Amino acid sequence: MDSPVPKRLKEARVAAKISQKKLGIAAGMDQFSASARMNHYEMGRHTPDYFTLKRISDVLRIPPAYFYTENDQLAEIIKFFGQLDYDQQSIVYKAIVQKYHL
Repeated sequence: MDSPVPKRLKEARVAAKISQKKLGIAAGMDQFSASARMNHYEMGRHTPDYFTLKRISDVLRIPPAYFYTENDQLAEIIKFFGQLDYDQQSIVYKAIVQKYHL
């Protein structure tokens, strides 16, 4: 199976309305190679290492786990959960644990 990273990376970048170059630069890449590197990641030619993807996820404000999950619904849940503050996350977590007796 192909990695979900390229698809999720492009979806997140487009949703954030940021160019490949701007995202790459904001994630700490050299301004002259940022666009090409991001294009390679989105096309699946290369895969960013975890620390590079973590910097990208910080810029996009999406947890790194979003990029790795193969399940589209789980990816959306991870994305939304990551946008909540700590108190909101605690409420959601407790509700799930209580509902499903985890």
